[in-house]
Amino acid sequence: MTVERFLHAIDGISTWVGKLAAWLIIGLTAVVCIEVFKRYILNAPTAWIFDAENMFYGTLFMLAGAYTLAQNAHVRGDFLYSSMRPRMQAWLDLVLYVVFFIPGIAALIYAGYHYAADSWHIAEHSNVTADGPPVYHFKSVIPLAGVLIMLQGVAEIVRCIVCLKTGEWPSRLKDVAEMDVVEEQLAHSEYVDEESRKIAIERAHEIDETARQRGMGGDLNT
Repeated sequence: MTVERFLHAIDGISTWVGKLAAWLIIGLTAVVCIEVFKRYILNAPTAWIFDAENMFYGTLFMLAGAYTLAQNAHVRGDFLYSSMRPRMQAWLDLVLYVVFFIPGIAALIYAGYHYAADSWHIAEHSNVTADGPPVYHFKSVIPLAGVLIMLQGVAEIVRCIVCLKTGEWPSRLKDVAEMDVVEEQLAHSEYVDEESRKIAIERAHEIDETARQRGMGGDLNT
């Protein structure tokens, strides 16, 4: 297996899990809408709804971490970083991954495992209400999310090493083409004149090209 196939395989796992977890937003939306109707229209609030909302959102948030890392979409202080050459970016990323990322995520996995194991052992239920729902399955997501993020982190470290050798960032697995969405919205907007539309589309292409040069994806490079 080539390095690129190895990286794309890990990207694929993170992307698949992230997109699967994204469906939880439908459940979260449904729970919130139903509770608003019951609380304000029927005057019959549900006691366990707060716990359900936390579980939906918390699971989505944690499982989307590896996907976001795979798409290089986590927030970073970009002012100085964007002006660096790829090799300097790779050195900086590699140091940060080794010094902070690996120890931090390893601690998350270790602590999260024992946290979830204790919860399963006592069949823990939420104490927000008198008869709260079980939470041990929800707490099991913590170490699972940590493992997924660590796996994607390994791929990012390999990317740094490849960039140090070649001077270019290796490609990322193609996902959504956000610039196409921007262009489509601009093309059909009734409130943007032709001159502004062309300038905005050209600017979008410049941003996309800058991202490609920085190695944030060979096919998509976001």
